[in-house]
This record gives sequence, C-alpha cells and structure tokens, in this order.
Amino acid sequence: MKGKHHIIVETKKIKYEFDVKRNITVIRGDSATGKTTLIELLSQYARFSERTGIRVDSDVPCLVYADGLVSWQESLSATKDSIVFIDEDFDFIKTKEFASVIKGSSNYYVLITRDYLKNLPYSINEVYGIRNSGRFNYPQQIYNEFYPLYAKRYY
Repeated sequence: MKGKHHIIVETKKIKYEFDVKRNITVIRGDSATGKTTLIELLSQYARFSERTGIRVDSDVPCLVYADGLVSWQESLSATKDSIVFIDEDFDFIKTKEFASVIKGSSNYYVLITRDYLKNLPYSINEVYGIRNSGRFNYPQQIYNEFYPLYAKRYY
C-alpha cells in the first residue's frame, strides 16, 4: 500500500478528519484529548456498521486491533492493505518483534501511545496530537484535527 489516505470518522457530535501518509503514524497526547474515543468509534463501526450512527469514509479498510482469541502476530499477518489502529493498551508495539512484523507488511499502522517507540522507524513528521479545532461549535459538532507535534525544520 502506498500513498496518502484521507480518513473521516464522524457521528452527529464528533468528527475526526485526517490523512495517513506513511506506514507508521503515531498519535500522542494527554488524557481526554480524543485518542481513545477515535479507537472506540472505529471499533463500534467495525462491529455494527452504519447501525451505530457512525460514518467512516476511507479508500482502504480501517481496522482496530483488539485483543482476542488469536495472537497479535496472527491477526496482523492475516490483515492486508488496510490501516490498522492500535491503542496504547498493547505493549507489544514497543517490541523488536512487532517492528520486524510490520516492516514487511502491506498495511499502514496508526499507533496511539504516550511512549517512545525506539524499535520502530517512524518519521517525526508523522507524530501527531489531537485537538479540538473550534471549527464547529458545541453542541452541534466537535471537530477534532491532528496536528504535528514536531515542527518541520529545513536546514
């Protein structure tokens, strides 16, 4: 999978709109910024589809890794050409084994974590936080956007 993928996840009250450009994207931030809410919305959509009132618009499947009956290795190896979201509850994302598994993968990964992932070769330009942009005024809808945590510097 190559290129940029535009993703919209929204309900009547909240909206996330962002681009995933590389195979590893990291989302960091303090509590209550919307990181886990994004994961929960994607999980609910995956389980119940449009019946939830959640809309997911993406040109490739967006999946959430959930601890289940199969190991993370089996789950990720069975997934192809998708964007896989993994919440910070899973310590395996910090391992060398995870780094080697995703290196040859056709998936993109969005990793939500407060930790530094020293085993993964991700770009500092693909590390984001989430903030409420004020584009919509509550109670109509809250618009959440990703913003780069590290400013681009040109030398």
